[in-house]
Amino acid sequence: MKPSKTLKAILCYGGGSVIAMAAMIACYVGWLILSGNFNTVVSGEVYRSAQPTAAALSNYVKEYGIRSIINLRGQNIGKPWYDEEVAASSGLGITHYDFRMSAGSIVTQERAEQLIALMINAEKPLLIHCQAGADRSGLASALYLAAIAKAGEAAAESQISLRYGHISLPYLSAAYPMDVSFEQLEPWLGFARRSLQ
Repeated sequence: MKPSKTLKAILCYGGGSVIAMAAMIACYVGWLILSGNFNTVVSGEVYRSAQPTAAALSNYVKEYGIRSIINLRGQNIGKPWYDEEVAASSGLGITHYDFRMSAGSIVTQERAEQLIALMINAEKPLLIHCQAGADRSGLASALYLAAIAKAGEAAAESQISLRYGHISLPYLSAAYPMDVSFEQLEPWLGFARRSLQ
């Protein structure tokens, strides 16, 4: 039995729509990365971004008064991006912290406690960054809003979203463990835990 012309048109149009939507999302995420994905978490207190260049870091210090950086990519001595960041931080008088996280791994309560303690103790204004500023930075920002700023669940969860380039698709997104981590930490943070499925 041959498919009708109407069915073929629907399948063709539907497939084209999915491809177009995927292309739009990819372009948006690409723009976020190229723009530095710099965003305010708490004005005058905490900001988030993608990997900053020395020039971007200098601008953030001038415009936002950044005093500390938490690098969620961890110590990477010998890598140009890392050595440039450490040198720029030192030259600008910024305290630099390394805290290794993987967007592809669940963050345990113990690790969340360590990160929260670091964010509490870091001199403000603070810049939190990872490579793209989407996944690890999103979870760290969510933890800051939930545990430190006490901004509520909705505000915290909004940090782990497509707005910042985070793609939340179970089994399809390598960074989905960031969503799972926050959901698993919700009872500890004082929120009701929901199932992601």
